[in-house]
Amino acid sequence: MNQEALDALRHTLAHLLAVAVKELYPHAQPTIGPAIDNGFYYDFDFSDGPKPSEAELTKIEQKMREHLKHWDLIQAEETTEKDARAYFEHNPYKLELINEILDRKEVLTLYHSDKSGEDTHRFTDLCRGGHAKHPNKEIPSTAFCLDRIAGAYWRGDEHNPMLTRIYGLAFENNEALVAYKAQREEARKRDHRKLGKELDLFTFSELVGAGLPLWTPRGTIVRHELDAFVWELRSAQGYERVTIPHITKKELYEMSGHWDKFAEELFKVSTREGKQYALKPMNCPHHTQIFARRPHSYREMPQRYAETTMVYRDEQSGELGGLTRVLSITQDDSHIFCRASQLKEEYMRVWDIVETLYTKFDFSLRVRLSFHEPSELAKYIGTKEIWEHAENTLRAIAQERNADFFEAPGEAAMYGPKLDFMATDSLGREHQVATIQLDMNLPERFDLSCVNETGEKERIVMIHSAIMGSIERFAAVLLEHLGGILPYWLAPEQLRILPVSETHVHAAEALMHRLLGAGIRTTVESTDSLGKRIRAVKQDKVPYYIVLGDKELDTSTVALETRDGKKTTLSTDDLHTLLLTQKQERSA
Repeated sequence: MNQEALDALRHTLAHLLAVAVKELYPHAQPTIGPAIDNGFYYDFDFSDGPKPSEAELTKIEQKMREHLKHWDLIQAEETTEKDARAYFEHNPYKLELINEILDRKEVLTLYHSDKSGEDTHRFTDLCRGGHAKHPNKEIPSTAFCLDRIAGAYWRGDEHNPMLTRIYGLAFENNEALVAYKAQREEARKRDHRKLGKELDLFTFSELVGAGLPLWTPRGTIVRHELDAFVWELRSAQGYERVTIPHITKKELYEMSGHWDKFAEELFKVSTREGKQYALKPMNCPHHTQIFARRPHSYREMPQRYAETTMVYRDEQSGELGGLTRVLSITQDDSHIFCRASQLKEEYMRVWDIVETLYTKFDFSLRVRLSFHEPSELAKYIGTKEIWEHAENTLRAIAQERNADFFEAPGEAAMYGPKLDFMATDSLGREHQVATIQLDMNLPERFDLSCVNETGEKERIVMIHSAIMGSIERFAAVLLEHLGGILPYWLAPEQLRILPVSETHVHAAEALMHRLLGAGIRTTVESTDSLGKRIRAVKQDKVPYYIVLGDKELDTSTVALETRDGKKTTLSTDDLHTLLLTQKQERSA
């Protein structure tokens, strides 16, 4: 089944959900019910009476299947404004939609299910279309189910009434539905919030606030190891580190355009002298001022600045969740200031870094060319000509790279188009991760240039890139992709030594200190029975462990065991060499 047919099936099921709810809850006011990625939903206003609970979804689902048997046809009917208003005169949500359709000068269309059948099974909705024409023949009764209930503001606006949203799952057949449920159950087991707690990587505090993660000592190791790897890759490409403050005068963001475009997302700070500052939502305007501190010759180009730092965005509290949507975002940010003639080579260099990182973790990548929406140019900074030139440049780079890419109008940043890398994880889910953005606008706004071969000023271009995107979101994606089983070089605890008894603790601690001196993250655990300690090693997903007893002390050897049961016997000197080599090479 192609995507269009699947969307039509799902949209039809949204209508089917509405008729079932109306039968069981006659006071319900249907609003909208679209198809979504894994099924459908419909929003209802139950304010005039009781609303269903999760336990009642089975009852609604049964009603849907009863009605489906009688839905042999869905027909469209163009209608007049008068008739549409009369039909939905008691539903303010539909009347609002009618007004919007008329404002767009579009045709009003009603869709009738089972128009010629029994009245009890008939349903009419205001709709643009996209349905299964013969539902009872095209929709398997075992290919859908109701999933959950949630709250949702009308039109997503917190100032509007809170509605009840009923979600359903739907696929082309029962096999696909069962497979999706199994994948989702596995995803629940791998939820980064669950794993983060189990592995003691990060926490949240009500006193600190939602969306402001606190990283534990173990989690901070993971952050630093990831950042060190990215910096190692960047350093080899000639990047230099810079450091900027976390606040700025509003004038910087007024000149960059962020004050106008991001006004609602800025955290604003007023001083006792009445001056207004902002917590930085991005770093690029600050970095332009480092470049602009002095003239640059073409011989010095490109200039590559990198900094891992937090930025802050005032997200709505209802949108915050785990590490994937936060108020404090740690970006492994970089800005390349280069000549237009250097653009392709610099893009290729950044692309190499992205591929190296994500290949290390066995992600598969494809590329989204995030372009502007031509019909909404006012949302962006820059002229039509600048945008067309920038987008043509990125398209040519993706083609030369022989990349698996697709174009997405409307997904650009306000100041330029992007290459967004989409990573597919071990569960088959796709995530937006790294990004490379071309910017011809900020150099214009800040008058950034270099002196060319003829001694004249030459306008430069900027490339923005974040290899992980943000450390928070990358950590969440990575934890779920790996199921919390971090590779040895990244694990916060790399080796745990388990002395058999108290008489072996001193030797275990001596070995631990030797390994700690080499930078290998090692602990000794001597409490509880040996069996429980071995189980704890595996539950904590520690890559390696050693049981140290009389035999090991007598022979000066150890049996190094992995978390999946593989065992290698070697001398303590060889153990030191092996663990250090794997750490340095990031080979395990």
